[in-house]
Amino acid sequence: MKRITIFAAVLLSLGVSSSCNNTGKSPQHETPADSAEAINKTDKTVDSLSAVFAVKVADDGMMEVALGKLALEKATDPRVKAFASMSVNDRTKINEELKSIAENRKIALPSAMSEAAKKFIDKLSKKSGKAFEKEYIAEMVDDHDRDVKDFDNAANNLESISLREWARKTLPMVMIHLDSARAIKDAQ
Repeated sequence: MKRITIFAAVLLSLGVSSSCNNTGKSPQHETPADSAEAINKTDKTVDSLSAVFAVKVADDGMMEVALGKLALEKATDPRVKAFASMSVNDRTKINEELKSIAENRKIALPSAMSEAAKKFIDKLSKKSGKAFEKEYIAEMVDDHDRDVKDFDNAANNLESISLREWARKTLPMVMIHLDSARAIKDAQ
């Protein structure tokens, strides 16, 4: 019953967003995530909830790696640098695993980060020192808090067995990242 309710909510939100998003944009103005979601809706190689999860995680993963690389350049606090290094290494591995599953299941993933992610990275790149570190770690806490919820939901509710098992296997690593980011934030 829970799975049906979640699936219905996702379909309803997709329908509402697509009906409200009739702005006359041509396909050239769609974001990579929009394009991937449109392909997944058309091809239907997996259920909608699984496809939406994969697209969201791919976009989030690209942003996390880019932010981690930026933090490796700009951070001065050794704990922040260590977190950024762990984040880049682990998330790169997670992203590659997701790409492999997506290829096998014929799920379209975005080819580039969302505009919102690019804008945030651009904004953060203009900061330095403690201001940079504070905002970076705050974003990592918020981002990983959402990720833990998303991965836990996916591990328990996705119809795609390969994505469900991958989410279940990946969740502990995401939780470690959240705990690490929280510890750094609390010490700032």
